[in-house]
Amino acid sequence: MLFLYIHGFNSSPASYKAKVFQKFLADRYPEHDFVCPELSDYPSEAITQLTQIIENNLPDIALIGSSLGGFYATFLAQKYHLKAVLVNPAVNPHILPNDFLGKTTNYYTGREYELTTEHIEQLKQLLVDKVSEPELFMVLLQSGDEVLDYRLAEQKYADTELIIEQGGDHSFEGFENHCESIVQFCTRDS
Repeated sequence: MLFLYIHGFNSSPASYKAKVFQKFLADRYPEHDFVCPELSDYPSEAITQLTQIIENNLPDIALIGSSLGGFYATFLAQKYHLKAVLVNPAVNPHILPNDFLGKTTNYYTGREYELTTEHIEQLKQLLVDKVSEPELFMVLLQSGDEVLDYRLAEQKYADTELIIEQGGDHSFEGFENHCESIVQFCTRDS
């Protein structure tokens, strides 16, 4: 199976969780493959990148999405009927305060770009109002997420395999403790 890790906003393949999961797979499940592409800053281009990887690896692929990557993974899991694990997922990333618009810098790559209303419109096109196949999803939330209100995800993904930990933060403290359950969820038959 290929595990496709989808990083979040202003992140990269060098993200902590991506590296932790990649090492876990290499050490414990070398028969599985891992990929974490560096995604475009434009949602429509990021989805095109991810779609190509998915379509080249169907049906033996599972998604792991963090933050904005969780938003993307929701759209893609529903479209392709794939298992997906979401870690502190963004629920409504198209609803941004205006002070988010403008120049921004990717934390990992140092690349500067301009966040515009075009980004917002592209995100709106990817919105899944209601999860129609909750059995495809495992959702990991921490109540101490300082970036996203975990209660929005708790409500949206209420019918999924939902794990809520008290405290923590947006990076999802202790992510390494969930790697085994992620593999088990993604590889078991629905």
